[in-house]
Order: sequence, then C-alpha cells, then structure tokens
Amino acid sequence: MKLHTFEKIDRLSLREHVYTLLQQAIVAGELQPGQRIRDTDLAAQFGVSRTPVREALQRLEDEGLVEMLSGALTRVVPLNMQAAQDAFPVVAVLHALATRLAVDRLTAGDIDALGQANDTLVQALETSNVVDALQADDRFHALFVRVAHNYEIQHSLERLMPKVRRLEYAQFSSLAGHSSALQHQAIIAACEQRLPELAATLAEQNWLSLGQLIVKSFPQSENAS
Repeated sequence: MKLHTFEKIDRLSLREHVYTLLQQAIVAGELQPGQRIRDTDLAAQFGVSRTPVREALQRLEDEGLVEMLSGALTRVVPLNMQAAQDAFPVVAVLHALATRLAVDRLTAGDIDALGQANDTLVQALETSNVVDALQADDRFHALFVRVAHNYEIQHSLERLMPKVRRLEYAQFSSLAGHSSALQHQAIIAACEQRLPELAATLAEQNWLSLGQLIVKSFPQSENAS
C-alpha cells in the first residue's frame, strides 16, 4: 500500500512521527476501517526500522484506533455506532469544562479568532470540504482548551478526539445540514457577554447534537442492535 500522507522520516523522535502520521491516515480514512496493517511495509515506506512502527501501533491500539488480532494480524478498527455513543458524551463534557474555564480569560483577539474559525467552517460546509470543515472546527474548540490551560482536559481530549474526528470524516456527507456554525455563533455571543455557564452549556449541546447525528447515520440494523 502506498499512501501519500506518509513520508520518509529523517528527524528525531521517530516513534512520535510515525504515530502522528499513522493516526492522521486512520482519522482521514486513508487507512480504511478494517484494513490490514503490516509493520514491515510501513517500516519500509517510512524508511525506519520496525521498532518505532510497532511502538506507534501499540499506542494506537491503546487509543482504540487499531487492533491486534490472533495470528499476528493488525488492522484498523472498524467504525461502529457504539464508539460514537461512548465518545461523544465524554468529549462534550470535557469541551464544556474547557469552555467554562476559558471564557473569562478570552481576549478580544481570541474572540476574533473564534469568529474567523467559524466563518471558515461555514465556507467549508457550503462546499462540502471535509478537511477544511473539520480543521476549522478543531481551531474553534481548541482555542478554549488552550486558554483553559488545564493539562488533564487537554490530555484526555488528545486521546479521544481522533476517534471523534474519524467518525466525522467517515460520516461527513450526513452532517451537511448540521447546525454547528449557528451553535458556534451562540457560543461566541455568550463569550462576548462573559457568560461562562451559558457558553459551556452551548458547547456541550454542540457536541452532543453532533454525536446524535452521527449515531443516526449508521445503518438501521446497527442502530437497532
């Protein structure tokens, strides 16, 4: 398999680089759900030994993005509705907490950055540009996480967000009518009025409604199970 995301790595921290590139390929669907992964192939493509590849795969297994089955078979974890049901409520609460902590610390520049990210999101949704849309959404919510400056929130979201974004990439066509941009506008308004509880509630609702939409996008047979 030849993936354009991958490149030979000639810098330090090989494990971190391999991990990041593999995670990006899984989240974006370049490595598809259920696809088999061979560490020897990846090592050759990256231009590294098998050790950093194996270490990266172990980390991705711990995060629920790959699974190692019997017979030394490693594959990308298939998408499933339960993953959405499990991840989105937790992500919603963490982002709500980050928002609550950040609101009173936001500068005028921060609020402008929120508006710019949301404008980009609107444009991306109008053109069905999945990469730009999700990157803009990341910038919007990541600003609250950065300003909140809480390591535990940040660390927990770093582990959970790849699962969430992977689901969004895979189900993006079903999200075209989602009202994220309007919800973001309401969050920005609450921030401008320095209403942390309202902003946090709106942020939580934003993530929960997105999760519900993704759950509904799965086949009815899976929804019924």
